[in-house]
Amino acid sequence: MKFHAARQPILDAEQNLYAYELLFRDGVTNAFPNIDGNEATSKIIAGSQFDFSLSDLTNKKPAFINFTYETINKKYPTLIPTEDVVVEILETERPGKRLLAEVKELHEAGYTIALDDYEHESVWRHFFPFIKMIKVDFLASTPAQIDEIITAVADFSHISLLAEKIETHEEFERAKALGFSYFQGYFFAKPQMIEAKSLTPTQFSLAELLYETSKVDLDLPKIISVFELDVNLAYKLLRYSNSAVFRRRTEISSIKQALVTLGKKELQKFLSVLFSAQLASNKPPELMATSLTRARFSEGLATISPKVNESSVVFLTGMLSLIDAILGDSMENAMEKLPLSSDIKNALVSGEGILAHVLDVARAYEVSNWETVNEELALLGIDEEKVPGIYAEALQWSNEQMEFILATQS
Repeated sequence: MKFHAARQPILDAEQNLYAYELLFRDGVTNAFPNIDGNEATSKIIAGSQFDFSLSDLTNKKPAFINFTYETINKKYPTLIPTEDVVVEILETERPGKRLLAEVKELHEAGYTIALDDYEHESVWRHFFPFIKMIKVDFLASTPAQIDEIITAVADFSHISLLAEKIETHEEFERAKALGFSYFQGYFFAKPQMIEAKSLTPTQFSLAELLYETSKVDLDLPKIISVFELDVNLAYKLLRYSNSAVFRRRTEISSIKQALVTLGKKELQKFLSVLFSAQLASNKPPELMATSLTRARFSEGLATISPKVNESSVVFLTGMLSLIDAILGDSMENAMEKLPLSSDIKNALVSGEGILAHVLDVARAYEVSNWETVNEELALLGIDEEKVPGIYAEALQWSNEQMEFILATQS
């Protein structure tokens, strides 16, 4: 599955690059597809957060992204740092109390908000204190309509006007003369196509769940809601929690019961395994098996090391230690796309920190580099006599997990 998007530059009056607008595409054809705004926004967010980083897409300039009320209400803008995005409210949205409340909340959180393809209605004035930019379609708006908008915002000096669909030099000069500050259109550049491998909806949900379960305090209702929106994920959670791996006496029959029974640590492991398995579905099974063994072995080492505090973090580090091979990308690019702690990223990208030392033991053990194994074990304060048993248990556990994964993929 591939992610497609287009970007179009937004310039200031001196034609310096100010930002890019990101435009969803569903293929190599550079035209907006016939899908609703909610789906387009969701796919842009998924692509920009998990396929590309926004810096890849916009050269570290702000990204204008279209949002519907529904996607704003679901807090999609808050997945992106305030300095990286301009929240562009689609022209199809109607002004109302619910939308106003969401706009106020975003404004208070520090987000820049723009109104897209604006046509003036007096009710929008309630929004003006929280709006930083208004986009005006120069191709579709009459001079009288443009004058009405200019008059309406005259008392709000913090609002900048952006003229879009500028197609000639004359239109650019007229917009500047009318007081517009920013400009967008074919006169400057047509949208440029961008393509990347894309996460499937299930992979995107798993990435979101990995992020949620990495927080100190779990938001159980939110986690439940993500599972409830993905039948495939919910099925796998229930199947996993009832599997022979746990040898439970009572059957688990609800998502909440499964989550509570598994607990945070087992849930994190389940999600990291499933996420890696989803990404590795078209790769040799041995790659996934190695990731599983490395994750479990690293976790086992962490539990007996006085230098390591959180064994579940070590598990995830081991699980993702082959993500570059799985994705066919560099580790640096892979880590930029995932919302993980700096400790995990430093270990995987730079080989720094205590997590990296645990991972070094696992890698060295796989190739029988006993000199490195013993050096790293000494640094971690681990008795080397305990290690063979931990590795044997990791292999057994990995085999059980692979049976589950292959069964759910068949």
